[in-house]
Amino acid sequence: MADLRRTLETHVNNGSVAGAVGLVARGDRVEEVAAVGSVDAEGTAPMARDSIFRIASLTKPVTAAAVMMLVEEGRIALDDPVGEWLPELASPSVVRAPDSPVDDVVPAVRPITVFHLLASRAGYGFPSDFSLPALAPLFSELKQGPPQPRAVPAPDAWMAALSHIPLLHQPGDGWLYNLSSDLQGVLISRVTGVPLPDYLAERIFEPLGMTDTAFFVPPGKLDRFTSYYAAGPEAGPERDPETGLELLDAARGQWSTPPAFPSGAGGLVGTVDDWLAFGRMLLAEGTAPDGQQLLTPDAVRQMTTNQLTTRERESAGLFLEGMGWGFGGAVDVEAVEPWSVPGRYGWVGGTGTTAHITPSTGAVTVMYSQLQLGGPSFPELMRDFWRYAAGA
Repeated sequence: MADLRRTLETHVNNGSVAGAVGLVARGDRVEEVAAVGSVDAEGTAPMARDSIFRIASLTKPVTAAAVMMLVEEGRIALDDPVGEWLPELASPSVVRAPDSPVDDVVPAVRPITVFHLLASRAGYGFPSDFSLPALAPLFSELKQGPPQPRAVPAPDAWMAALSHIPLLHQPGDGWLYNLSSDLQGVLISRVTGVPLPDYLAERIFEPLGMTDTAFFVPPGKLDRFTSYYAAGPEAGPERDPETGLELLDAARGQWSTPPAFPSGAGGLVGTVDDWLAFGRMLLAEGTAPDGQQLLTPDAVRQMTTNQLTTRERESAGLFLEGMGWGFGGAVDVEAVEPWSVPGRYGWVGGTGTTAHITPSTGAVTVMYSQLQLGGPSFPELMRDFWRYAAGA
C-alpha cells in the first residue's frame, strides 16, 4: 500500500491541485502526516503541516457544537421555536410546491425550531435540483454557495433579506444543505449577545488550542496562508497557463480581514492540527485536553447520530451519497464505500477540505487542499485519501 505522501503527491504531480496536507491519527498518536506541493500554483513556498486553509463547510460541525453548548446550559432548547431570537423567521411562508414560483406561497404550518436548524431540516437550503425557482434568491441575495466573505452583508441585513424568501418545504419535512448552519451562527450571536467569532474563540478554540482557527487570517500569519483555486477554463486572465488552475483568492485576498458576516456554514480558516484537536474532543465525549467538559457525552452522541429518515437520505443523494446527517456533519449509516464505517462522522468543504472521526476505531482523518469542488460530488483526491486512511 502506498503511503500517505505518495497518495497525495499523485494528485499534485498530475496537476489537479497545487498542494495538500493530510493527517491520520488514532487515539493520542498521529500515525501519519504529509504536506506535499506548494502553497500556490507558482510554487513560491512549499506546503507545510501548519499551512492555513479556508476550511469552508468543516465550519459546520464547530458551529453545531457551539449551539449544543447553549442547549446544555439551558439557554435554548431543541424544541424551542427560533422566532424568539430570529424574529425574521417567526412566521415564514413556504412555496406551495418545490417547483412553484417564489410568489406562490402558503403559511408555514409549524414554527422552525432549534432542532430543525441543527438537523438542516428548517426548509431553507440546497436540494438536489438546483433549478427550482426558490433557490435563485439564495444565490442572488444571500450569496449562498462557494465561500465569498466580502460579498455577504452583515447578519441583521442578511436576516432581513432572508425574511422575504420563502421556504422550499415545511419546517421539519426534509433535509436541505448549508443555510441552516449560517442560521445557527446568527442564533448563537443573538442568544449570547456576543459576536460569533468571539464566542467560538472563547468556548471552543481557546480550550482546544485551535490557535490558527478564525474567520480571517491576521497579518502575522499570512505567510502560512494558501491561495485558493478552481479548475480553470481554457482561457481567462486568472488561469495559470502551466497548471490550468484559476486563482479565486490569493493569500492576501478576501480572508485577510474580518468579514461582515461570519459564516457558521463555511467561514473558518485553520490547520489540520486544529481540526484534529476538535475531532479528538468529540472522540473524548466532549472533554478538552485539560479535562474541561465542553460538551456532555449525550450532546456528542446527538451530534454524531443520523437524524434523517431513509426518504430524507435518498432525497439528499446528490450531497450525501448514501450517508445520513447528524448535527453539522454527515454520518455513515451503512458500508456503501470501501471507507464507510457506520458511525463515522464528519464532512467536506467546498474549498477542497475533508475531516472525519470514527468512534469505533478512535481515528481522526483530516486532509486539506485548496481547490474548489466542481459540484456536490466528492473529488478523486478526497476519495483516494479516504480509501487510504481506511486501510492505513
